[in-house]
Amino acid sequence: MRKIFDRITVNPGQCGGRPCIRGMRIRVTDILDLLATGMAPSQVIEELPDLEVEDVTACLRFASQRLNHPVLAA
Repeated sequence: MRKIFDRITVNPGQCGGRPCIRGMRIRVTDILDLLATGMAPSQVIEELPDLEVEDVTACLRFASQRLNHPVLAA
């Protein structure tokens, strides 16, 4: 298992190698999808009680870092 950021892990044998929260089977995309539907972080934690506020923040930071790359336009 490889640790990305402080709370995000990647394990090739878990969830198809997709980034998860602290080795659990809760994918970063699951959290981002819930936030995208309009849920507040506190509601996400109610829905997935194994999560902590810092986990939700780590997902947002992870997504931000993944999108923070230069795009070349022709």
